[in-house]
Amino acid sequence: MKLPEWLHGAIDMHVHSAPDLDPRRQDDLELAREAASAGLGGIVIKNHHGSTVERAWLVSKTVPGIRVMGGLVLNDTVGGLNPAAVRAALALGARVIWMPTRSALNHRRRRGEQGGITVLDADGRLRPEVEEILTLMAQAPAILCTGHLSPEEALPLIMRARELGVKKIAVTHPEWPVTQYPLSLQKELAARGVMFERCYNSTTHRGGHVPLGAIAEAIAEVGLDTTILATDSGQPDNPPPTECLRRFAEGLRALGFSCDQVRQMVCANPQHLLAP
Repeated sequence: MKLPEWLHGAIDMHVHSAPDLDPRRQDDLELAREAASAGLGGIVIKNHHGSTVERAWLVSKTVPGIRVMGGLVLNDTVGGLNPAAVRAALALGARVIWMPTRSALNHRRRRGEQGGITVLDADGRLRPEVEEILTLMAQAPAILCTGHLSPEEALPLIMRARELGVKKIAVTHPEWPVTQYPLSLQKELAARGVMFERCYNSTTHRGGHVPLGAIAEAIAEVGLDTTILATDSGQPDNPPPTECLRRFAEGLRALGFSCDQVRQMVCANPQHLLAP
């Protein structure tokens, strides 16, 4: 499938592929080849269970015509809030460090599960290892993403990250019911330079069937300049990631956004955030 010309060069900052403990529609090579053929300019591979930095480096060597990037999710499988893992990932070129997702206390509570990782101690302060991770990130060009933390946890994390000099911060799928951010909080964070990664998958059966109109309203309220459109796709029962991106973009076009506006959110904004 070829994307419309006005979507050429788009970057999908949140896509899943195999190898993975979860079933995935495509492996890394299949994903990259299809994305390059469709006209994408780049993809960021995400895995809840480990680093994708090394995988992305190898795929970039194998598949021409597309930028393939990776990162690290701080779940139990990498030691949770593990500064040593972050240090190694950054040294290898990680473009994104995600706070806990499947292992997050907020995620597990919402699923009726026990345990989970929080960035806060018993007194509501950031844990020392989180402070160390933020200090490492302040010295690197990587993006801090909030993962599946609750907004109540993410707010002090973001404020402290800014104090320590972390320049690139993005809230992960703020419309998804598990990590839903009120528009008032989104506006407050946007004023501090925080970006918002709004995902196609949130509109599907896997993401709570969030109305596309609600995402369009958030974009209009919070701003084009702070919005990144991504798919969070790759699941076997969702369309291929490039098709998800096309549907997302054309759905927003149908709700009144211009080609240039959509292009800003799927090309210019992620390019700026992912710049070295």
